[in-house]
Amino acid sequence: MAPVTKVVIIGGGPGGYEAALVATQLGGDVTLIERDGLGGAAVLTDCVPSKTLIATAEVMVRIENARQLGLHLPGDAVTDVVRVDLAEVNQRVLDLALAQSSDIRQRLLQEGVAIVIGQARLDGANVVIADTEHGQERFDADIVLVATGTTPRELPDAPCDGERILNWKQVYNLTDLPERLIVVGSGVTGAEFASAFDGLGCDVVLVSSRKQVLPGEDQDAAAVLQKAFERRGMTIMSERRAVAARREGDGVVVTLADGEEITGSHCLMAVGAIPNSAGLGLEEAGVELTPSGHIKVDRVSRTSNRHVYAAGDVTGVFALASVAAMQGRVAMWHSLGDAVTPLDLRLVSSNVFTTPEVATVGLSQKEVDAGLVRVSSVLLPLGPNARSKMQGFTEGFVKLFCLPTTGIIVGGVVVAPRASELIHAVSIAVSQQVNVDDFSHAFTVYPSMSGSLAEAARRLHKRDAAVLTN
Repeated sequence: MAPVTKVVIIGGGPGGYEAALVATQLGGDVTLIERDGLGGAAVLTDCVPSKTLIATAEVMVRIENARQLGLHLPGDAVTDVVRVDLAEVNQRVLDLALAQSSDIRQRLLQEGVAIVIGQARLDGANVVIADTEHGQERFDADIVLVATGTTPRELPDAPCDGERILNWKQVYNLTDLPERLIVVGSGVTGAEFASAFDGLGCDVVLVSSRKQVLPGEDQDAAAVLQKAFERRGMTIMSERRAVAARREGDGVVVTLADGEEITGSHCLMAVGAIPNSAGLGLEEAGVELTPSGHIKVDRVSRTSNRHVYAAGDVTGVFALASVAAMQGRVAMWHSLGDAVTPLDLRLVSSNVFTTPEVATVGLSQKEVDAGLVRVSSVLLPLGPNARSKMQGFTEGFVKLFCLPTTGIIVGGVVVAPRASELIHAVSIAVSQQVNVDDFSHAFTVYPSMSGSLAEAARRLHKRDAAVLTN
């Protein structure tokens, strides 16, 4: 009888717990060590809580827009008729996160995963030491997976106190809606929280070091979102960099690089993240790190030590829970000898949960503009879409990229309510190399937003095999 492979996983987020499920399925003896709670930051302080808060804000936005549909509420603003109890909202957010964490724990236990609560580190490549409530414990390992995530970055002169100056893990401490929230950082995290608090009725100031919000996303989509933010009354300070923040009385003062000071009741710092790789014994075990402290991995999640794998945000590959989960699964498939397809980031779909949402998959406009690949594309505004009109939605578009000769769809962008759901059809097309004709020939419901995706594909049809034009 072949010996059982001992797998030790450090970190219980999506990369860790999904890896644990695969490893047990493949017959491994699996121990998962987590210091905070199952689900990690994604479930306890990041994805699940933030998207729950955003879902609440979306309801407020829909009520605010009811006038367009002939539904009139007393008062001039939605806050005149709907009172936001932020303490209750945040308690629901945290309760939901804990419930999700509990469900994950129960599933792991049912599958036979040994769960240890503690702080772990490597002692060479084949031993893991964990500091637990029972003292120091030692775990021998044939395979180690590190999935320890990241910690919110703070500016040296803007320490977060969890009361007035907050990072995204601390925002759920709030019991009262900020009178004026200064959000520093206009990437995905900053844009999402700015959109959510704006929807809840808060006066929001978004400080962006770039020309427009979402600098890492499709710029056509970012332009639409910035216009939507400004139309709703959000103040966006573009090409301005915050260098410090301090408490002053019952408020905060944020200092910009040019010396200007902005006052508000609260400040949310969304200025990036630092990988949780220090103090894990990685370099001593021969695991190579990048200058930023991220763990270097190949496309099967293997590090420079063949016994050690890594997954999730700590690798710096793509800060998405879905990618972390796939990295964890791939690591176990590879290490335990199952069939495996290396991670292909060209197939990753992602979403920014703002109002409207921004979803993308495959080839990006930035790559097209850089001349990395020759494509045909079409951008189709959603304003003329019948379903869009019915819902009172006037902003947004769908965009498709295809190869000019074959018509194979290689990427897409959707800016719309529930874009996160609409992008799935494009994601399937990209992964299965579907061409625009086959995509457009599939029936869509009328009226529907998805009908615009089919229409975009029809516009990319060409009878002869000549090169299509944009």
